[in-house]
Amino acid sequence: MTTIYGISNCDTVKKALKFLDKNSISYQFHDFRKDGIDAALVSQFLAQLDISELVNKRSTTYRNLPDMVKENLNETNIVELLVAQPTLIKRPVLVLNDTAYLGFKEPQYLQIFQS
Repeated sequence: MTTIYGISNCDTVKKALKFLDKNSISYQFHDFRKDGIDAALVSQFLAQLDISELVNKRSTTYRNLPDMVKENLNETNIVELLVAQPTLIKRPVLVLNDTAYLGFKEPQYLQIFQS
């Protein structure tokens, strides 16, 4: 099963969903805002993706964080922060066969779904 995680109004998520629809790839969409997010899901992402990749440092939410929080992100506090502020997660996160992929680039998706 293919699951795509993100926020419905995110332009990159919209592009990814459009790609999946256009290529007749069935998927389940999990909206962080509507469907929620928990520590187990964040931990699942972090088991495969580095903190520096998973945290969207270009987001408004990140820019509004206190400098002390930004400078001290680590494996101990990141799960709680991402659960509290899911817009900090770079989007979309695609999970296919228990493997997580981050972001959307059409060539990457073409390669992922060719196999």
